[in-house]
Amino acid sequence: MFVKKFSLILVIFLSLGMLLAACGGGSEGGSEGESGGESGGSDWVENVTFLTGGEAGTYFPLGTAMADVVTNNVDGVTVNALVSGASVVNINDISAGEADLALVQNDTAFYAQEGSKMFEEVKDGYSGVFTIYPETIQIVTTADSGIETVEDLVGKRVAVGDVGSGTEANAEQILGAHDITFDDISAEHMGFGDASTNLQDGNIDAAFVTSGTPTASIQELSATTDIRLVSINEDKIKQLMDEYPYYAKQEISADSYENFDSTATTVAVQAMLIASNDLPEDQVYEMVKAIFENKGDIEEAHERGKELTVETAQDGMSIDLHPGAEKYLNEQE
Repeated sequence: MFVKKFSLILVIFLSLGMLLAACGGGSEGGSEGESGGESGGSDWVENVTFLTGGEAGTYFPLGTAMADVVTNNVDGVTVNALVSGASVVNINDISAGEADLALVQNDTAFYAQEGSKMFEEVKDGYSGVFTIYPETIQIVTTADSGIETVEDLVGKRVAVGDVGSGTEANAEQILGAHDITFDDISAEHMGFGDASTNLQDGNIDAAFVTSGTPTASIQELSATTDIRLVSINEDKIKQLMDEYPYYAKQEISADSYENFDSTATTVAVQAMLIASNDLPEDQVYEMVKAIFENKGDIEEAHERGKELTVETAQDGMSIDLHPGAEKYLNEQE
């Protein structure tokens, strides 16, 4: 009888020991997931949709490089970089829950959360991750077009970006500073690549391009055609900066493009990465960490990648930071 009781007690103790060990192991694993371990957490988004821009712009190569870096360095996450209509389209899609990451202009991100300018209602559900580089508003024409000032655009066929794009908003604001509306020009809505082709073919006279310099589409145009970049006068630059605080004065150097032998003065906004608020803090932390720790791969994709630094990652940040990005950036200070 004693032996049977002893055996029963022994079995109970062994069972309790195994149960406690299992609970202890589960707790340790849970902590790793909560701290953003490389293997990811149970609430992580495995297939991340990353909206970039048109193939002829700067967003696409940079976004594709970032997507590859995260996919190759963060376990359990695959990031798919997609061609898109850029800022406004990207914000609408990420706000609607149709994407997880997106490259946008800092001014457009702010206007969306305010429900102002090109947005008829508030667009939310996303936060800032980091800013990358100045996006220069380039007014491109051919050297023999006779267009030398913004005022010369009146009555001309001008590409103003895709419908609803950040470029369209920039074009409208810059023209407005010169008391010009889309009704005063023949406004053509098209992306950078189509604008470059149509300039070369003589189908349009000029194009607004908001992108990091050098821009691929303008590089391709300047390789075969003498080009001119139209400057904005100093008083108009000041007017734009006073009315739209996200603009900054920007110089385009003569060595930016082939067959372009002068400088141009214009304005710029900031390119930035935003993330859906549905992405967990620890996942965004690990993705941001991977991007900065493998920045060389992004620099190889486009020279604008060299301007992505921890020190300048919050310059021009126009909206609240995502908690995951904020945690990583604060750790680097």
